[in-house]
Amino acid sequence: MSLLHRHFERHATHRVGWLRAVVLGANDGAISVASLVVGIAASGATRPAVLLSGLAATVAGAASMAAGEFVSVQSQADVEQADLARERQELVANPSGELEELTGIYEERGLSPELARQVAEQLSLHDALGAHARDELGITEALRARPIQAALASAGSFCLGALCPVLMILLSPAGQIAQVTAAMALLVLTGLGALAAYAGGAPVGRGAGRMLLWGALALGLTALVGKVFGAVV
Repeated sequence: MSLLHRHFERHATHRVGWLRAVVLGANDGAISVASLVVGIAASGATRPAVLLSGLAATVAGAASMAAGEFVSVQSQADVEQADLARERQELVANPSGELEELTGIYEERGLSPELARQVAEQLSLHDALGAHARDELGITEALRARPIQAALASAGSFCLGALCPVLMILLSPAGQIAQVTAAMALLVLTGLGALAAYAGGAPVGRGAGRMLLWGALALGLTALVGKVFGAVV
């Protein structure tokens, strides 16, 4: 039996970019649209009015999520590109100084001066810019900013999250739109929390409970607003 073997481990860091956008979008879609539906339904509005409000909130929310996510992640991507361009110029203008800088980084991480120098030289020969991006700037392929991917993931997941409250408007018995929508929204949010925790390698119960708590709070507040102002108006 060979003493050398490859060791495989499952990690979740490669999912961070899209997972964050998908979970945020679906969560926001479910909470915001369901809260709006519950609030308007609690005010005594008719089913067509509630449906129109839910659809409008879905379209506006998806567009807002996509635009906000794109601008935010694009800003991060711009910073990364600027840092990489600066590092590329420094590697051309002062390769020896950059080698010393990389050596110093490895020494700070615990390598002996001789080994740190050897590692820096080997990595620089293979991919100097990649070594500096990873070990000096903290930029890796798994965590790099991807604006378009993030925007599409946010908009699509928002629509998926909003699908539940919109369907509940159509399927709920007359006079029970608020109650049925709230119950289904909490169920969906609990599932989203559990799924996100599972995909990220975190405790499933904690993720589900956290999402359930904040969802219940949001729905309760909007239902209260709908009741109070619906009675006044």
